[in-house]
Amino acid sequence: MTATGRAARLALGTASALGLARFAYGLLVPAMRDGLGWTLADAGVISAANGSGYLVGAVAAVVLVRRWGTAAVFRWGMVITALALAGTAAGDDFVVLLAVRTVAGASGALVFVAGGVIAARIAASAGSSAPITVYFAGTGLGIILSGATIPGLGDHWQAAWAGLGAAAGLATLISWTAAGTGEELPAGEAGRARVRPLCRVAVAYFLFAAGYITYITFLSVYLAGRHAPVMQVVLTWTALGAAVVVAPVLWSRPIARWPGTRALAVVLGVLAGGAALALLSPSPAVVIASAVAYGVTFMAVPAAVTAHIRTAVPLADWTATLAAFTTLFATGQTVGPWLAGVLADHTSTAAPLAWTAVLCAAAAALAAVRPTPRAAPPLEPAAEIR
Repeated sequence: MTATGRAARLALGTASALGLARFAYGLLVPAMRDGLGWTLADAGVISAANGSGYLVGAVAAVVLVRRWGTAAVFRWGMVITALALAGTAAGDDFVVLLAVRTVAGASGALVFVAGGVIAARIAASAGSSAPITVYFAGTGLGIILSGATIPGLGDHWQAAWAGLGAAAGLATLISWTAAGTGEELPAGEAGRARVRPLCRVAVAYFLFAAGYITYITFLSVYLAGRHAPVMQVVLTWTALGAAVVVAPVLWSRPIARWPGTRALAVVLGVLAGGAALALLSPSPAVVIASAVAYGVTFMAVPAAVTAHIRTAVPLADWTATLAAFTTLFATGQTVGPWLAGVLADHTSTAAPLAWTAVLCAAAAALAAVRPTPRAAPPLEPAAEIR
């Protein structure tokens, strides 16, 4: 199997853990809000529960990888994700929904971390960053599937969750053998998290996480508030998902070749502009253009961060460092939707899009700042004499 082909099968991990288990929820918010009598803050709490589970999974990833290895953590994270998606269809109790969405978040983080490490090892063996961008682009497949099917189900949100669970189960079977790595470190080794040397990137990643998630969580609410027809919702989401899939064509080379965090800054800047674009006009053409700009960039951010980690820290520390960054990412994802939901309840459904634009613009500015080179230590007098 070629490196890219293996990464493509591995990409069903992000398709399931993010495209289906995380982002499809945004399509279901209008139906669940109407059917269950939620406010947008309630919808944000459910999204925050998924984010808090993601946080737990990110923290647990290092421990579980040390015990069982990356391949096993990836595979069983996929299994649990499929079961949690199916379980979301089982009832309409708010506490139950909080619980299953939390589990889906935790298992999704395990898939994200373990799959990212496997993709980074494939990239190192192939001498290319393409497997990393292909892995993260798999998210778009889940978004396309969700966008093409869920809007047509109308108020039948439980049937939608059952279908998502079945799709995640199929993704688990197809990706199972792609997770096996000859480059796997022995069980018991996951290295040390090296966040301090990358603190500027870490803060930018946190701002991105708190900002980007609100756009995709509340995009359908924004469209529903403007009485967008079902076909517009379908076209917007499928265009967004297709943009995620083609993102590697656009970003693989800059991520691999541009120095430092330049690619990360550019990606974040385009993402901020794409989110702001939808605020200019609710017309279908403008909203779809916004969704395309968002889709072609938002999964390129974790790809750029993972590629940067691959070059900035020793191989033995990849798992621990990526898990630490995913913990920051999960923290941002947890607080972002709830705060944006509260803001939207007190202002308008356009507020979450503005939230995304502002935070991602701040992250882009931070990533664009070049680190100040450290001055060389002064020579000892004896060394000067020599």
